[in-house]
Amino acid sequence: MLCSTSQFKGVDILLTSPWPKYVGNFGNSSGEVDTKKCGSALVSSLATVLKPRYHFAALEKTYYERLPYRNHIVLQENAQHATRFIALANVGNPEKKKYLYAFSITPLKLMDAAELVKQPPDVTENPYRKSGKEVSIGKQIPSPEEESACQFFFDINEKQGRKRSSTGRDSKSSSHSKQPRKPPQPPGPCWFCLASPEVEKHLVVNIGTHCYLALAKGGLSDDHVLILPIGHYQSVVELSAEVVEEVEKYKATLRQFFKSRGKRCVLFERNYKSHHLQLQVIPVPLSRCATDDIKDAFITQAQEQQIELLEIPEHSDIKQVAQPGAAYFYVELDTGEKLFHRIKKNFPLQFGREVLASEAILNIPDKSDWRQCQISKEEEETLARRFRKDFEPFDFTLDD
Repeated sequence: MLCSTSQFKGVDILLTSPWPKYVGNFGNSSGEVDTKKCGSALVSSLATVLKPRYHFAALEKTYYERLPYRNHIVLQENAQHATRFIALANVGNPEKKKYLYAFSITPLKLMDAAELVKQPPDVTENPYRKSGKEVSIGKQIPSPEEESACQFFFDINEKQGRKRSSTGRDSKSSSHSKQPRKPPQPPGPCWFCLASPEVEKHLVVNIGTHCYLALAKGGLSDDHVLILPIGHYQSVVELSAEVVEEVEKYKATLRQFFKSRGKRCVLFERNYKSHHLQLQVIPVPLSRCATDDIKDAFITQAQEQQIELLEIPEHSDIKQVAQPGAAYFYVELDTGEKLFHRIKKNFPLQFGREVLASEAILNIPDKSDWRQCQISKEEEETLARRFRKDFEPFDFTLDD
């Protein structure tokens, strides 16, 4: 008999006759089996509990191999191995569909832990989970429409411990709300996609519906943060309308937060030699300099490096001056003033930091390169906890 214990890691191979319900939510290309209408919810629950590395089924008499899926919730649980579901056709079928599957497997208990939990590049979310909760036996499996938008999102406030649906509302009130589109997925490993194993989750300080906040690694200050989309977008220009809306909400909230602490904030984006959008938000003490001084510092240093930094109308949209795929550098001041440079050839990667670290603004020129500002993980965790606590009164995600 299998017992549910903290030591239980899963099983190597699970054989069932029925397919699990909703296993084909991601990329069922066979076109012959609708797992919304067939399959067993009990088998889905069994697979959720047992976490098999390979799950084979055959009742539907067709071959189907889905993308592997995770057995843990990103940022909430320790990484675990992935599961591969393979359905086999009946032996000797006239269509000559695959009914044999040859593979080699090292037993789970003999594998190195780090190698075991290594995630395949094409891994997907667990199809049997809803809003991060495991499906219980006898309870209805979520519909794919509900499930597609319920990934990655949760309230990291430990005191309240309230789970949030991807609409930003409690589950009781979200059933009639419009579901957002599923975030785009990266072509490969990404350090900033929230679902990616590469994300340094201890730096994440706040999570919304479409975006999240994280402390900058090697930040210019202890409260230097990044606004990042949860899905894989390369630049602001490529953001969908609902993501733009939440980005603007985060920007306004951070301005209020820093103003309450005697600081103004400068925001910049470098869409050049970067794969995932990073909006850098750097606070500057009001006592250090005025907004005009910051603006002049950017323009002066741009001229010295022969960078054409143009001012664009305050209420204009960045999408009006930059096309998707175009490289650019963009600065937004707390007054709403915006400076823009269209990158045509080469561009200094640390330009934004160099300006803000200069004597004219923060006067910390030795911090112009983030690689020279790295601290230990323990120190980063302490700064992240402090930021979460300080930011909590301004956290709009708790009001939804």
